[in-house]
Amino acid sequence: MREVKARIRPLFTQARVATSAGLFLDGLLGDERRKTGWMRAEAAGDPGPWRQQAILGRGRWDADALRDLVREYVLEPLADPDAVLVIDETGFLKQGKASCGVARQYTGSAGKVTNCQIGVFAAYVSHHGHAFIDRALYLPQAWAKDVKRRAAAHVPAEIGFATKPTLARRMIERAIAADVPFAWVAADTVYGVGEIEMALRRAGKGYVLGVACDHLFAPRRSAEQPRPSRRVWMPRRGIACRRARAPKAHACMTGRIWLWPTSMPANMTRNGQVRGPAAC
Repeated sequence: MREVKARIRPLFTQARVATSAGLFLDGLLGDERRKTGWMRAEAAGDPGPWRQQAILGRGRWDADALRDLVREYVLEPLADPDAVLVIDETGFLKQGKASCGVARQYTGSAGKVTNCQIGVFAAYVSHHGHAFIDRALYLPQAWAKDVKRRAAAHVPAEIGFATKPTLARRMIERAIAADVPFAWVAADTVYGVGEIEMALRRAGKGYVLGVACDHLFAPRRSAEQPRPSRRVWMPRRGIACRRARAPKAHACMTGRIWLWPTSMPANMTRNGQVRGPAAC
């Protein structure tokens, strides 16, 4: 912990603010089940929560610089060229309306539409272990367009509306720009869209992305193969995946498989019909 606190010390211009940040970190790792401001202050020995609240709301320090420090810290023990970058989101349940980005929206944390904030996260996973290396708060359109709410929550002027896949793509691009070693990206159906797929193709990265049950797949062909006369609908919810830099990339889904984009499966007829299931 002393080493971690020494790493983040340059982010804070005053020693007392750096000390409060270290105490805040101690509180987050404490045994209290609920990390309220008063409980964190009591654990830090402060008379009230205002010192640690100042770090989160009024203090001037670069959160993105802290993100980069965390990423470097994570990669030292976990870096591996075959690692996977996992993209996912989570919801933070809220009661009020003032928290930045809070709105009635679906979250898997509750399994329903409810009042919450949504964060999109990137985790680095290798055979050495796993840890988060990036994050982004999802700002709904209603928030992005509301000047008064933005000002009250101190939303920076350069922050506008961005979809969850766009936030994920930016995190992937940041990881690539920082030379984070990884071979694959994995994500669920929210992120199984062309925006992320094309970015990964351009970067030469493999991917395993969930797709919706009504997603339309069109098997591609090589120059010497005839074009199938019909497109193939994926029969059930499944996964689209691509192995980067492999001789035969493949896409697979629950209950059906074909080689892609270089060939059609052996059990697929020329008109696009699949004869029987094949294990993925």
